[in-house]
Amino acid sequence: MKENKSHKCFEGQKNFSHNYKPKVGIIIANLGTPDAPTPKAVRVYLREFLNDQRIIEVPRLLWKILLECLILPTRPKRVAKLYSSIWTDAGSPLLVYTKDIAYKLQNIFTRNVGTPVEVVVGMRYGNPSMKQAILELKEKQCSKIIFLPLFGQYSSTTVGSAFDGLVDEMKTLRWVPDLRTINTFHDYDGYIESLANSVKRSWETHGRGEKLLMSFHGVPLRYVLAGDPYHCHCHKTGRLLAEKLNLDKLHYIIAFQSQFGKEEWIKPTTDKTIKGLAQAGLKKLDVICPGFICDCLETLEEIDVENKEIFLENGGEQFNYIPCLNGGDEFVEALHRLVLREGAGWIEHKGQFDLEKYESNAKTTEQLYQDRRALNEQKFY
Repeated sequence: MKENKSHKCFEGQKNFSHNYKPKVGIIIANLGTPDAPTPKAVRVYLREFLNDQRIIEVPRLLWKILLECLILPTRPKRVAKLYSSIWTDAGSPLLVYTKDIAYKLQNIFTRNVGTPVEVVVGMRYGNPSMKQAILELKEKQCSKIIFLPLFGQYSSTTVGSAFDGLVDEMKTLRWVPDLRTINTFHDYDGYIESLANSVKRSWETHGRGEKLLMSFHGVPLRYVLAGDPYHCHCHKTGRLLAEKLNLDKLHYIIAFQSQFGKEEWIKPTTDKTIKGLAQAGLKKLDVICPGFICDCLETLEEIDVENKEIFLENGGEQFNYIPCLNGGDEFVEALHRLVLREGAGWIEHKGQFDLEKYESNAKTTEQLYQDRRALNEQKFY
């Protein structure tokens, strides 16, 4: 009988001191992004992403053959070209904005809580990885962790998958920390208010469209029929946002984007909805993507390029994409309040947060990232 040597993989805490002051760690999680807009980097990313059984629920052997023989040899080159069109000097927009949220949230907690709090980023796929996030919090002696995936609506394909990644890494720890997860904030007032204010600011700048289309990422219909609450969460977010904006049912539409494959997905689809609106005579359309907290390939390219072209080519005249919440101060403060609520008993709050003072003292996003790069160059870049 072979000796079980699995315990040798456990990560321990060297030179542990019983006099340490316990800290609370916050992991800001997101889906992930390739390390570079190149076919090689995209191939690495897609292999990890598309091997996730929560993403693709088909027999493994059949899927492995399709993935390795058909998808990975061809798709990375095309996807890399799309990533190149949205890439910034600071890197992938999704990663840039996710780090911005984490940095600003750290700033708020440092100023306004009595309990030491450490905020890190952990991506489900790619870098900085969930393993990096866990090890960083362990090194900083965080004995309690609040896990916050940046997905407003729960889906097995996003929040569920991110949680899998977290737990897989926690399995390697000798001393597992206390854990709380925030698996949805689809109806959280701070989130809805931030979305509504972003729409209002857009209307003030660009004028108001004839309709507001709310585009969420799609999922296969059978996932919803199997019990995934995502479809319901999306519709509740949409209804609450419409109520906040005083929109009746004639002036907003909920649709779902990013379908692929031959399987039936939840409907209506964003591209066909936009085409139909334009062909029916709609001239001015506003589009927001409430399910995406950070702008990424699906918003900057799929919505503001591909679907914009569909609208204009079919008779539309003005297509206004409303950016994601990204690292906006109002939304970060809403996340701060959400974490305080979910971290009750763990985090001691010093008092009421002064948003006006924070905004007046806050650095620009570019400056924040220069600082972040200098502090974390070995870990994140």
